[in-house]
Amino acid sequence: MADGRMHSARVAALVAGAVTVLGAWTGSTPLQRIAKPMIVPALATGLDPVRDRVLLVGLAAATTGDVLLIDPDDDSALEWGARAFAVMQGSYTYLLLRRGARPTLVDAVPRYAGWAAAAALLARRQPAVASTLSAYGAVLATTSTLSAVSPARGGDRRLMIGGVLFTASDALIVFRRLFLTEDRPRRAAESIVLSTYVAAQVLLVEALRSRQ
Repeated sequence: MADGRMHSARVAALVAGAVTVLGAWTGSTPLQRIAKPMIVPALATGLDPVRDRVLLVGLAAATTGDVLLIDPDDDSALEWGARAFAVMQGSYTYLLLRRGARPTLVDAVPRYAGWAAAAALLARRQPAVASTLSAYGAVLATTSTLSAVSPARGGDRRLMIGGVLFTASDALIVFRRLFLTEDRPRRAAESIVLSTYVAAQVLLVEALRSRQ
């Protein structure tokens, strides 16, 4: 029963995600306003409200972030969205630690190095939002490091791939903001941001949910 509910939740989230990606690709903000706020709540329908309460708190924060980031070029919305997603990443970090994940040097070094490089770029080229986004990036790097344990070392492939996709999605947000100026490449980049984000959320939520 629980697996069937999770399957239905996954399908609903992927459909909402596909519509959101289409909205980004075509530049349709109304389409994104309809579909994007439905992605994470759709996933949440597959969870147990008691056993998955920490995960649900994180998903509520993610939904807030999704709504705020419908316009990714609004600086204030971007900063508040990053704060909301930091709450979500914090809940994922807590759940990963609770299930025994521990950081290793081989996993931490490339992730924190990437975070440091992005933080330096933001400080030089986008100082107005650099402190908030860099703080969020540190939280993301922690979650990604904890999720990076390979199946060969007893990890979960969904966590490993989900963590990488989330990092790639957020890295592309920075790349889009700093280096893309024309409308078509920016819309294409936003479509990839959203595609990788939806895939990451599906994988992470399915791996972190309680087993009933």
